[in-house]
Amino acid sequence: MKHVTERPFADPQAAARKLIELAASIEPVQDGRIHIEKINYPFLYTLKGSGPEFGAGIRCAIEKGWLELHESGTYVRLLAPGNDLMALR
Repeated sequence: MKHVTERPFADPQAAARKLIELAASIEPVQDGRIHIEKINYPFLYTLKGSGPEFGAGIRCAIEKGWLELHESGTYVRLLAPGNDLMALR
């Protein structure tokens, strides 16, 4: 019998917070741009998050006003986080 382990990023807010943490640790290139692969790779391969968790985290961070995703999807910009960013830890 296989036991299912709980996914740490199943909650979109938890995934969004981790993505913000990853983005904040990266030196932006031009105009505050952070290439999406700079946060995608560590989230998926180092932290073992899934693709749907990454997508839900990005959407949640955009809705909260923490990230701005370029229309091409190739980079994000870290926006000034509100007071609610770390409130639900």
